[in-house]
Amino acid sequence: MRPEISLGELEAKLGEEIGVSDWLVVDQDLIDDFARVTRDHQFIHVDPARAASEGPYAGTVAHGLLTLSLLPTLSESALPKIAGVRSSVNYGFDRVRFLAPVPSGARVRARFRLKTINLRAPGAVLTTWEVQVEVEGAERPAIVTDWLGLRYMEAGAADAPTASREERT
Repeated sequence: MRPEISLGELEAKLGEEIGVSDWLVVDQDLIDDFARVTRDHQFIHVDPARAASEGPYAGTVAHGLLTLSLLPTLSESALPKIAGVRSSVNYGFDRVRFLAPVPSGARVRARFRLKTINLRAPGAVLTTWEVQVEVEGAERPAIVTDWLGLRYMEAGAADAPTASREERT
């Protein structure tokens, strides 16, 4: 069960790393499933023999977009539940960089740092999370991104931020 915190408590953690996810294995079956769904069958993703002999990574690697699409799953084990949230939607990304490959069979995890909390409308709060997706044993993260989430609060939810806030750097 994820811990629950108020929006005010979350706001007090602005600029801090809020959580690190559990490790998740990105195996060839997951890569192949993603290739089927997206119709991206490039050999570096789906052909282990050819990827080993002709590819730049000595084997198959996950699609960058597959790794990015794992963020909701990774966030479940890293981020607290925010009290008073009626619903949440993925609002997009401000910046995405694919810095290192995720080899088939590798384990990944994500680090989440709260970057901003912005009031969008009465009852709507936009959060920006700076996220790094790490590959176990790799020097560089696979992905660095700013991920935006829009939360719709229940009527009368306590602790709503009184103003938009960004971390000070």
